[in-house]
Amino acid sequence: MKIITHSEKETIELGKKFAREFRGGEVIALYGDLGAGKTTFVKGLAQGLGIKKIITSPTFILMNVYKITNYELRITNFVHIDCYRIHSAHDIENIGAQEYFGRKDSVVVIEWAEKIKEILPKRKLEIKITSKEKNNRIFAIY
Repeated sequence: MKIITHSEKETIELGKKFAREFRGGEVIALYGDLGAGKTTFVKGLAQGLGIKKIITSPTFILMNVYKITNYELRITNFVHIDCYRIHSAHDIENIGAQEYFGRKDSVVVIEWAEKIKEILPKRKLEIKITSKEKNNRIFAIY
Protein backbone atom coordinates (compact mmCIF):
# COMPACT_ATOMS: atom_id res chain seq x y z
CA MET A 1 0.00 0.00 0.00
CA LYS A 2 1.21 3.52 -0.77
CA ILE A 3 0.04 6.71 0.90
CA ILE A 4 1.15 10.24 -0.04
CA THR A 5 1.16 13.13 2.41
CA HIS A 6 1.59 16.73 1.27
CA SER A 7 2.63 18.47 4.48
CA GLU A 8 4.10 17.92 7.93
CA LYS A 9 0.58 18.18 9.36
CA GLU A 10 -0.68 15.41 7.04
CA THR A 11 2.28 13.20 8.02
CA ILE A 12 1.45 13.68 11.71
CA GLU A 13 -2.23 12.94 11.01
CA LEU A 14 -1.22 9.73 9.21
CA GLY A 15 0.77 8.69 12.28
CA LYS A 16 -2.24 9.39 14.52
CA LYS A 17 -4.46 7.30 12.26
CA PHE A 18 -2.04 4.36 12.41
CA ALA A 19 -1.74 4.60 16.20
CA ARG A 20 -5.50 4.27 16.66
CA GLU A 21 -5.23 0.73 15.28
CA PHE A 22 -2.52 -0.42 17.70
CA ARG A 23 -3.40 -3.16 20.18
CA GLY A 24 0.05 -3.76 21.69
CA GLY A 25 3.02 -5.79 20.53
CA GLU A 26 3.57 -3.83 17.32
CA VAL A 27 7.07 -3.24 16.01
CA ILE A 28 7.27 -0.60 13.28
CA ALA A 29 10.46 -0.50 11.21
CA LEU A 30 10.98 2.85 9.48
CA TYR A 31 13.25 3.30 6.47
CA GLY A 32 14.11 6.52 4.67
CA ASP A 33 16.84 9.01 3.98
CA LEU A 34 17.79 11.81 6.35
CA GLY A 35 14.94 14.32 6.36
CA ALA A 36 12.43 11.90 4.84
CA GLY A 37 9.91 12.46 7.63
CA LYS A 38 10.51 9.50 9.95
CA THR A 39 10.53 11.54 13.17
CA THR A 40 7.52 13.58 12.05
CA PHE A 41 5.61 10.34 11.52
CA VAL A 42 6.72 9.12 14.97
CA LYS A 43 5.34 12.35 16.49
CA GLY A 44 1.97 11.48 14.99
CA LEU A 45 2.12 7.93 16.34
CA ALA A 46 2.87 9.28 19.83
CA GLN A 47 0.06 11.82 19.65
CA GLY A 48 -2.33 9.11 18.50
CA LEU A 49 -1.46 7.14 21.63
CA GLY A 50 -2.17 10.15 23.81
CA ILE A 51 1.41 11.14 24.57
CA LYS A 52 1.65 14.86 25.27
CA LYS A 53 5.44 15.13 25.60
CA ILE A 54 7.51 16.65 22.82
CA ILE A 55 8.93 13.85 20.70
CA THR A 56 12.48 14.22 19.43
CA SER A 57 14.63 11.61 17.81
CA PRO A 58 16.86 9.83 20.35
CA THR A 59 19.86 10.01 18.01
CA PHE A 60 22.49 10.13 20.75
CA ILE A 61 20.79 8.16 23.52
CA LEU A 62 19.36 5.60 21.04
CA MET A 63 16.07 4.89 22.84
CA ASN A 64 13.29 6.77 24.62
CA VAL A 65 10.49 5.03 26.46
CA TYR A 66 7.34 7.10 26.91
CA LYS A 67 4.71 6.02 29.40
CA ILE A 68 1.14 5.95 28.13
CA THR A 69 -1.47 6.88 30.69
CA ASN A 70 -4.58 6.27 28.61
CA TYR A 71 -6.19 3.56 30.71
CA GLU A 72 -8.53 2.53 27.91
CA LEU A 73 -5.48 1.13 26.13
CA ARG A 74 -3.58 -1.83 27.46
CA ILE A 75 -0.46 -0.31 25.93
CA THR A 76 1.67 1.38 28.58
CA ASN A 77 4.97 1.93 26.72
CA PHE A 78 5.78 3.73 23.49
CA VAL A 79 9.39 2.91 22.62
CA HIS A 80 11.18 5.13 20.10
CA ILE A 81 14.54 3.83 18.86
CA ASP A 82 16.92 5.66 16.52
CA CYS A 83 19.68 3.56 14.94
CA TYR A 84 21.27 6.34 12.87
CA ARG A 85 24.50 6.50 14.89
CA ILE A 86 24.90 2.88 15.91
CA HIS A 87 27.83 0.75 14.78
CA SER A 88 26.12 -2.62 15.05
CA ALA A 89 22.92 -4.26 16.23
CA HIS A 90 24.75 -5.10 19.46
CA ASP A 91 24.45 -1.43 20.44
CA ILE A 92 20.67 -1.87 20.53
CA GLU A 93 20.92 -5.23 22.28
CA ASN A 94 23.13 -3.66 24.95
CA ILE A 95 20.51 -1.06 25.91
CA GLY A 96 17.79 -3.69 26.27
CA ALA A 97 15.65 -2.58 23.36
CA GLN A 98 14.80 -6.13 22.31
CA GLU A 99 13.04 -6.66 25.62
CA TYR A 100 10.21 -4.49 24.26
CA PHE A 101 9.85 -6.29 20.89
CA GLY A 102 6.47 -7.97 20.73
CA ARG A 103 5.41 -7.10 24.29
CA LYS A 104 1.64 -6.68 24.49
CA ASP A 105 2.04 -3.60 26.71
CA SER A 106 4.35 -1.85 24.24
CA VAL A 107 4.57 -0.36 20.78
CA VAL A 108 8.09 -0.05 19.35
CA VAL A 109 9.03 2.22 16.45
CA ILE A 110 12.55 2.08 14.99
CA GLU A 111 14.12 4.73 12.77
CA TRP A 112 16.92 3.50 10.48
CA ALA A 113 15.74 -0.07 11.08
CA GLU A 114 17.91 -1.40 8.25
CA LYS A 115 20.91 -1.06 10.57
CA ILE A 116 19.53 -3.75 12.90
CA LYS A 117 17.73 -6.01 10.42
CA GLU A 118 19.37 -9.14 11.86
CA ILE A 119 17.68 -8.66 15.25
CA LEU A 120 14.30 -7.36 14.11
CA PRO A 121 11.40 -9.68 14.85
CA LYS A 122 9.84 -11.51 11.92
CA ARG A 123 6.48 -9.95 12.77
CA LYS A 124 6.78 -6.23 12.08
CA LEU A 125 5.28 -3.47 10.02
CA GLU A 126 7.77 -2.00 7.56
CA ILE A 127 7.33 1.53 6.25
CA LYS A 128 9.63 3.12 3.70
CA ILE A 129 9.32 6.90 3.51
CA THR A 130 10.60 8.84 0.55
CA SER A 131 10.35 12.53 -0.13
CA LYS A 132 9.15 13.39 -3.60
CA GLU A 133 9.07 17.17 -3.52
CA LYS A 134 9.43 19.86 -0.86
CA ASN A 135 6.71 18.60 1.51
CA ASN A 136 5.39 15.50 -0.25
CA ARG A 137 6.15 12.17 1.37
CA ILE A 138 5.41 8.72 -0.02
CA PHE A 139 4.77 5.99 2.55
CA ALA A 140 5.20 2.47 1.20
CA ILE A 141 3.77 0.08 3.78
CA TYR A 142 4.59 -3.64 3.84
